[in-house]
Amino acid sequence: MPKQQIDPLFQLIKSISKSEKRNFKLYANRISSEKETKFLQLFDVLDKMDDYNEVIILKKAKEIKQSQLPNLKAHLYKQLLTSLRLTQINHDISISIREQIDHAKVLYNKGLYQQSLRILDKTKALARKNKKNILVFEVIQFEKLIESQYVTKSIETRAEEITREASEISKIMDGVVFFSNMSIRLYGLYLKVGYVRNEKDLRMVKEFFNTNLEAYDIPNLSFFEKLYLYQSYVWYYLIVQDFLMCYRYAQKWVDLFQTNPEMIQIHTDLYLKGLNNVLVALFYTNHVTTFKRNLRLLRKLEHEEQFQHNSNLNILLHMFLYMHRINRHFMDGTFNKGIHLIPKIEGFLEDNKFGMDNHRALVFYYKIACLYFGNGQYKEAIKYLNRISDVRDTTLRGDIHCFGRILNLISHYELENTELLEYQIRSTYRFLAKMDDLQEVQKYILRFLRKLSSISPDQLKDELKKSRIDLQKWVNDPYEKRAFLYLDIMSWLDSKIENRPVQEIIMEKIAKNKR
Repeated sequence: MPKQQIDPLFQLIKSISKSEKRNFKLYANRISSEKETKFLQLFDVLDKMDDYNEVIILKKAKEIKQSQLPNLKAHLYKQLLTSLRLTQINHDISISIREQIDHAKVLYNKGLYQQSLRILDKTKALARKNKKNILVFEVIQFEKLIESQYVTKSIETRAEEITREASEISKIMDGVVFFSNMSIRLYGLYLKVGYVRNEKDLRMVKEFFNTNLEAYDIPNLSFFEKLYLYQSYVWYYLIVQDFLMCYRYAQKWVDLFQTNPEMIQIHTDLYLKGLNNVLVALFYTNHVTTFKRNLRLLRKLEHEEQFQHNSNLNILLHMFLYMHRINRHFMDGTFNKGIHLIPKIEGFLEDNKFGMDNHRALVFYYKIACLYFGNGQYKEAIKYLNRISDVRDTTLRGDIHCFGRILNLISHYELENTELLEYQIRSTYRFLAKMDDLQEVQKYILRFLRKLSSISPDQLKDELKKSRIDLQKWVNDPYEKRAFLYLDIMSWLDSKIENRPVQEIIMEKIAKNKR
């Protein structure tokens, strides 16, 4: 569903934990006098509200006048951020390093150059250790400023040393910027179009990748240069549907962290995303045993300390866990067992509605709909597919919008909603044409569904068998096969032909593949 405009202060308050709220109250009571407690009243009112409403705020906080509200909100926002920064200094190395830079600036402003330089030297070493290259660069620039004003006998050798350090870190940062730009542009392309749809898409992606990727020497690359290089390959191979190569580079991404274990603690979010992409590639290559082993590795992280102090990490971890727990049920064919996850996922989406982007919600809605469909609960599947249709912005994950509508048609067919089906087929055809996503498989499915409503029961099985043979020729087609990644229509056809549940058909196929 489309996101409503959310007040930033209200969104911030809803994102903080109970312990962070308690710390804020202690902090606010220390810094404010009795006359300045209006912003605390505002905090209490907003904390208890489910939706932002200024009329209710002014009614409940009677001492606050409407003319005071904008300034009070700005003041409360600033104090909340200051309090949160203080509570996170011990849990976020970047915040801790920046605090030391601030201390050095205070000493510099007092004219205490030597003390400032001593702090900066220690801070630079800490930033280097944690591969915080931007902060290393910032410290070096600050050191240059001080050295240009505080003259010592060693200024000549010091000047040479600091210029060499600046050149080295600048070179590393240039490489990091180049590879990270490549990675984010490919990721943006993946979010927009999903997998390549035709020769034109493939040519465009290959040309972009090969033209922009410069020569590199892996042993001489820094940690982050390697990381963003591996990310670029992961997005590229994901888009072109080479899931085996996607897995290899996702595993290189994870291995990079595991050979630098200190970075897992510092950049846990990037490590999580690497594990997520390993699992995505294993899901599409159907490597069940390796998938389950990596899923266990992901689940072990739930009890790590850093997830208790960082909401972003906590959201990422549980988002990936729920996504891949659903995928595990798809791989096992246990749709009926996967249904029990849905209330937990609904609770997770509700708890994080202010921080969850539409892309993640769309993926969850589609996967939940597939769970219900596989379990024969077509009304429930339609409910979640309608949530996808309700999102008006189709520029993000257009692939999910397209295949969500096709699954919706099949669900209506299963429910024998023949009156709706004809209209919905025309509507879906127009939508797919508008989205430039009308491939041969989609066209065939739409024609097939339209024909089904007019076929007599005694002819149905023959028509289903014919359609299965027709569709089989596209299963391994480099462009048409993407349809079968989103929708296991072959298993659905088998279930109709054999008059058995989809889940039973899929589990039988999985058992055969294991032999």
